Amino acid sequence: MFAFLRLTALAALLNCGFALHAQAASAAPGEFAEQQLRHIATYFPGRMSGSPAEMMAADYLQQQFAALGFKSNTRQFNTGYRLHEASGELRWHKVTATSVIAARAGSAPQEILIVAHLDTWTPLSSSDAEHNLGGLRLQGVDDNASGLGVMLELAQQLSLRPLHYGVRFVALSAGETALGGMQDYVARMSAKEKKNTLLVVDLNSLITGDHLYFNSGGNTPRAVRKQTSERALRLAQQLGISAASHQMSAHDYNGASAFDKAGFPLLDVTASNWALGGRDGAQQRSRSTHFPDGTTRHQTDRDNLTYLDRWLPGRISLRTRDSVRVLLPLLGELTNPKV
Repeated sequence: MFAFLRLTALAALLNCGFALHAQAASAAPGEFAEQQLRHIATYFPGRMSGSPAEMMAADYLQQQFAALGFKSNTRQFNTGYRLHEASGELRWHKVTATSVIAARAGSAPQEILIVAHLDTWTPLSSSDAEHNLGGLRLQGVDDNASGLGVMLELAQQLSLRPLHYGVRFVALSAGETALGGMQDYVARMSAKEKKNTLLVVDLNSLITGDHLYFNSGGNTPRAVRKQTSERALRLAQQLGISAASHQMSAHDYNGASAFDKAGFPLLDVTASNWALGGRDGAQQRSRSTHFPDGTTRHQTDRDNLTYLDRWLPGRISLRTRDSVRVLLPLLGELTNPKV
């Protein structure tokens, strides 16, 4: 029932056209996002689920949202992961993860949910540790300080505007442990919250990949794709930004989103290259001397500010700017349709 009501509200939104809003001139698009990305990566490395760094990062995000005028709080939940012992034994490791939720209501009860995972990769075996995958030193610039930085700039800008449809920002923990945070959030949504969620926008790994993608969920209706992923591509084209789109499926990297499985319209924003490797988005860029695996995900020695600034000079500024330049007007249209 909530899916039908949500689509009814979306149909009304889609049929009435949109009003564009100019961005505040206090800073260049993407500047605040980059500042936040660099701050989070520098001061909160090793944001593994349940770790002190994750809790401090969550507290920092909560304070940022509150300072912007959002009703904000943290939410803890129990989750875990399977740890491969050196003996070959699999042991379930329990953790208490912390997510951050910030909301600003509109004049209508419906809202748009904007999510990004805040945790970094947790080593799952001695092999992970030996290969410098995850751990206390991992800054997680691409994965996923980038999503958090863009999220905070979107929140900053949307805090200044009247809203017809509200916005809810969620920095999810346990994104790197079988997407447990996403599943927990969906499971805890009330029937009313489900009914009133018009769209989910997922921000993840925006820097390393060859192309910026505005993907649609596998279960997202065609009419909604037209005004979300397809509209994002048109905006990117008008701005001279190279972008692409892909309809997500269970065969893609990380599998189907819990939001997609639950029937929510989904806009997945990421940087990757679906033409490479297994054509599932796992390989982010062409292989090269400095990116031999075609990815920086989970790699402590590569997914950091020093490495990315050296071997992809200017990329962090470019991608934070381009992401905001597309998403801010898109969300302006979606939150404030003409009536």
